[in-house]
Amino acid sequence: MLIDMHLHEHTYSLDSFLPLAQIVAIAKSRGLDGVCITDHDSMGLREKAAEFSRKADFPIFVGVEYFSLQGDITAWGIDTFPDTRVDAQIFLDQVNAAGGFCVSCHPFRNNNRGLEDRLRQVRGLHGVEVLNGSTSLEANRTALRYCNELGLKPIGASDAHVPEQVAKYVTWLPERVFTLEEFVAQLHTAPTKPARWNGIGYDILDTF
Repeated sequence: MLIDMHLHEHTYSLDSFLPLAQIVAIAKSRGLDGVCITDHDSMGLREKAAEFSRKADFPIFVGVEYFSLQGDITAWGIDTFPDTRVDAQIFLDQVNAAGGFCVSCHPFRNNNRGLEDRLRQVRGLHGVEVLNGSTSLEANRTALRYCNELGLKPIGASDAHVPEQVAKYVTWLPERVFTLEEFVAQLHTAPTKPARWNGIGYDILDTF
């Protein structure tokens, strides 16, 4: 399965220029098997995404990109999240208590929204974005080094806000899934690999 795990839809991410229909159309054109909508501090798109997913016959999993006091964390498999900024550890504990899956996104992007070296301090992270489409290659390489050091799962994601970025980087999973519950379960139990669009298909990467 190939899935873009970090996308922003314009209804609830006001810095995005992407409607849901366009996200899905681009994802299908590039051979993806699903997408994740991870809006900024919102899971408001859940009902609309579920309805559109049924009509399009295409998996759409809604998570959240939560801006903790120490940086951004994407998460799936939770029903709620804090309505104010709290310590990253508090949020991670809540995600784990719910059986969810959480990822440090763009941890070394130079915008004061990444966990950076705090990756070594927090507990309960499951993955790290080692390929983020809005982050420099150098910062992605640093993220990969920390991911390997900490034994976390490597994640690829576009972090797209505009059409040109959709599906630039994605994540490979060994089996196709069709529900959020199946998706979270496979993230917990199966290997993940980042992948990059090469213009005609995807290169699935072990190292880069």
